Amino acid sequence: MDAGLEQLTGQGGPAMTATVERDGLTLPVIATAPPTLPAYMRHFCAQHGDLTFLVAGEERLSFAQMLEQGEAVARALVSRGVRKGDRVGIAMRNSPSWIALYMGAVMAGGVATLLNGWWQSHEFAHAVADVECSLILADPPRAKRLAAIDGLKPPVLVIDDALPLAQALAPLLGEGGQVPFPDIGPDDHATILFTSGSTGQSKGALSDHRAVVQATFNYLAQALVMLGIATRMGTPPQGQPATLLNLPLFHVTAEVPMFLQSFAMGRKLVLMPKWDAEEAMRLIERERVTYFVGVPLMSFEILNHPKRGAYDLSSVTDFAAGGAPRPVEHVKRINDEMGGGAPLIGYGLTETNGVGTGNWRSNYLEKPASAGRPSLPLVDLAIKDPTGRTLGANERGEVCIRSVCNFREYWNNPEATRAAFTADRYFRTGDIGYLDEDGYLFIVDRLKDIIIRGGENISCQEVEAALYEHHEVAEAAVFSLPDGRLGEIPGAVVEPQPGHALSEEGLREFLKARLAAFKVPARIWIVSDPLPRLGTEKIDKVGLKATYRAVYAAEG
Repeated sequence: MDAGLEQLTGQGGPAMTATVERDGLTLPVIATAPPTLPAYMRHFCAQHGDLTFLVAGEERLSFAQMLEQGEAVARALVSRGVRKGDRVGIAMRNSPSWIALYMGAVMAGGVATLLNGWWQSHEFAHAVADVECSLILADPPRAKRLAAIDGLKPPVLVIDDALPLAQALAPLLGEGGQVPFPDIGPDDHATILFTSGSTGQSKGALSDHRAVVQATFNYLAQALVMLGIATRMGTPPQGQPATLLNLPLFHVTAEVPMFLQSFAMGRKLVLMPKWDAEEAMRLIERERVTYFVGVPLMSFEILNHPKRGAYDLSSVTDFAAGGAPRPVEHVKRINDEMGGGAPLIGYGLTETNGVGTGNWRSNYLEKPASAGRPSLPLVDLAIKDPTGRTLGANERGEVCIRSVCNFREYWNNPEATRAAFTADRYFRTGDIGYLDEDGYLFIVDRLKDIIIRGGENISCQEVEAALYEHHEVAEAAVFSLPDGRLGEIPGAVVEPQPGHALSEEGLREFLKARLAAFKVPARIWIVSDPLPRLGTEKIDKVGLKATYRAVYAAEG
């Protein structure tokens, strides 16, 4: 891998590196990458032309057709008054419409603002107001939730993405005309993705065009290394590559390494609006999917599915995972039982545009508990102590990532932005880990008060805040419970106000109206005594978590 990367990134190589000045630092960039997302999309759509780009049910669309639709959307948005830097919200499930709207938004000079499709009305309201969207493009279910928001400022244009793409976009394209597109540079704003951290409400992570394109090319460099190894081993891939798009496109893993990387690779995207393990196997067989990416739960469900033997999954070369650690025993089982597909895991964050580390195939089998080595050529990873000092091998500290791919800021939140970076501009991930003597990252804990449920981040503070909206709740603490399928699930302990009686089911129903379903605690314990406290008078969440994890295990 190292030799292949050196050849790719050297003088005259397809991923030749150069440098750029950013925030007073000299950072590596891949010099062969286009400067902006529109330039990137136009170049590779022209290169791959008539190849199939998207498969959605019975609808098939080529790269050239998607470029045509994306540019039509861009003209329509400019005609509607979208100007360079305006935030254009996209709130819908995975569909060809989502992809055309993303393409059109950035081509129009807008900032593609990827709203979480699982949010409820008040979560949408906070995010939309925070980033000041000028327009929201929504499918019917999301439009209904947006319509329930009092005083919603931006107009909402409903796109019925269940229709074929041209019909779905017709209400928007009616506004289109021959209008000039704005000039866009690598430092211009490109995307906002939302992240749930320990502070409760989602924050909008803003990235420029250079960061998103460079992140895409960093993934591409890794893919080219593996392609070179497979070719030298005499097992080069045959035919058009294909991947199953089974993660929501508002997440960075689906947006960057899956969707955006597919332009450069000429890769076919097979869309799944909703996860179902058997449907995934059916599509893998029908479309000869070569690369599978998902949260660990997804490959685990395929691995254990009673009908797995009925489907031909032999086209898959890699079963990749991200968003959460994969149990060690699953790594070996995937290698042994999936018919040739090898295990792979990646570690990255919304704020790093997905890039971080990767652990591949036989390397992953050797160190199945590791998230892998830093993803070169762009990622600089360090383990730091609270003072910002870089630690040595096998010393535990906060995992910090520095690269040109990092986001610029949390929108309208300079305090959170300052706290997110060290003095030397490493992004502080909030994860605790160490690098072994071979440079492999092992993550052992988290600083941030979050739960990772099947790859979806849940802020404990946000769920606690929703519980406190119930006038009969006196105190509440939210924490993670272990789960064999999802890795972690939220649990809660609640003390009622004096003289009131609460029920677990009643609280859960209360929360369902305020939180996305995945954030609602799977188990809520109602207690009569005040919650235990530390000497600082803070609730002892560490002790509560240990106690109720034991109770949960005993309950089976």
